[in-house]
Amino acid sequence: MKLSLTICLWALLLLSAPVGAQVKDHIAALQTQSAESNTNIWGYWGPDRDKYSTWTSHSNRLIPAYTFGLTLDAVNGANSLYRDEPRLSSLYGRLPSSTLNADAEYFDQTDIYRLQKLAAEAGKKRIILFVFDGMDWQTTRAAAIAKSRQVGYDEGRGSGLHFQDYRGTTTDFGFFVTSPHNSGTSRNVDRQIVTSPGGKVPGGYDVSRGGPTPWQTTDDLPYPIGKSETDPHAYTDSAASATSLCSGIKTYNDAVNVDFSGREVLPIARTLQADGYAIGVVTSVQISHATPACAYANNVDRNDYQDLTRDLLGIPSVFHPGGLPGVDVLIGAGWGETADKDGSQGENFVPGNRYVSDDDLAQASVDSGGKYVVAQRTPGEPGSEVLATAVQQAIEGKHRLFGYFGITGGHLPYRTADGDYAPVQSVGNPNTAKPEVYSPEDLRENVTLSDMALAAIEVLDAQSQRWWLMVEAGDVDWANHSNNIDNSIGAVISGDDAFKSVTEWIEQHGGWDDTALILTADHGHYLNIDKPEMLAH
Repeated sequence: MKLSLTICLWALLLLSAPVGAQVKDHIAALQTQSAESNTNIWGYWGPDRDKYSTWTSHSNRLIPAYTFGLTLDAVNGANSLYRDEPRLSSLYGRLPSSTLNADAEYFDQTDIYRLQKLAAEAGKKRIILFVFDGMDWQTTRAAAIAKSRQVGYDEGRGSGLHFQDYRGTTTDFGFFVTSPHNSGTSRNVDRQIVTSPGGKVPGGYDVSRGGPTPWQTTDDLPYPIGKSETDPHAYTDSAASATSLCSGIKTYNDAVNVDFSGREVLPIARTLQADGYAIGVVTSVQISHATPACAYANNVDRNDYQDLTRDLLGIPSVFHPGGLPGVDVLIGAGWGETADKDGSQGENFVPGNRYVSDDDLAQASVDSGGKYVVAQRTPGEPGSEVLATAVQQAIEGKHRLFGYFGITGGHLPYRTADGDYAPVQSVGNPNTAKPEVYSPEDLRENVTLSDMALAAIEVLDAQSQRWWLMVEAGDVDWANHSNNIDNSIGAVISGDDAFKSVTEWIEQHGGWDDTALILTADHGHYLNIDKPEMLAH
């Protein structure tokens, strides 16, 4: 590998700095140098060690899961369905090639759904699913190193982040397979049908090529991205994976709570809602993006955003002409994002905001006789105050809550590794390659993931003694798609801050006896860390 003189000097500066010394915003500097040179200075994304970026999508890596208030005993190790041929065949609808493993310590993504069911059956009154979209073990490690300024670990649960270190209740750590039923399934969004069941590439997980743990690698470098020359397995997208987390099935990429043939399945939130639980969904990205949509909605296509929002808000949709009951709390982004046309949303797309039409918003609002107090980004008003006022109105009026914020691009402002909001150069994805620049208004008029999570909890807890909540740190995925380590670390830390806020609320409101929390990701990417000490500087 050949490095330019500039890059060599930069690496030498970081490695030779005295202990405790700081290079101002060194993660941003590493990202800029790496992106501009497309050279491996400290690490790289994809299968090519010599280049900084050769892959900007997901991977088939095993994904970590952290539980609080419950253990993984029911699904882990000896209880892994990957050791059980009948259960494995039932899960995939066939026995996937090279996937049965008598020594599997990992479990399956669908087991996260099972754990939530077990928590409810055990009498847990508060069930929280915390999803860091796109956060694999390597992404977690990078953030932990940067936050603690110590390399710390190279295997296992690790330390340095609050969710790694928290011991306020029973806690456990494990990892699971995310591969979908298939990729390449075609569907018709207007008719809401699947037109090619089975897709093009089947799912599965070959431990000899994927590795027995998230931190172990193999020589078949193309395998995690579905490009192995022999017997490739599909890697998941966020919709198929979130469907597994929420509904407990394997399905095709782009499906929202439908099986591989397009038939409706029920997410855990709707099952619990029918049993009296209040339901909340919070995300740092668009309100009806794949992960928050899968908390509640149904659709053959994850890109049918307005219809997915209709399901979330209890408004008649293309899949549910009679309407669903709707969630009790929905808070996320997408505010200000408009389009005149959107073919992916089908014939019933309404020009205007891509994620919720003006008519649907009016129908949902209590101001028009609907069920929701609506808190939107408001020019000149602090976002946290706008949201807090709406929380009080919802609680006092016994209403539901819909919070709608964001910037151009449809998400909350990206927090970077140093705690600032100043993204630098990224690579790969042409839609996110240019650094975003935020105005003072963008920052002041928006909220944080912590703000949203606590607002949701307050309203849910006022609605019912029993509630279910999804909290999604969706910007981790966006950062990793852009191969931007500065944004990635910042997004993980932002999510970790929200998790800390939630644990503090739990401790102040009855403790963990009635609470089960699962923190995990829906899939991974392809980050590799060669010189972890450079992130720790």
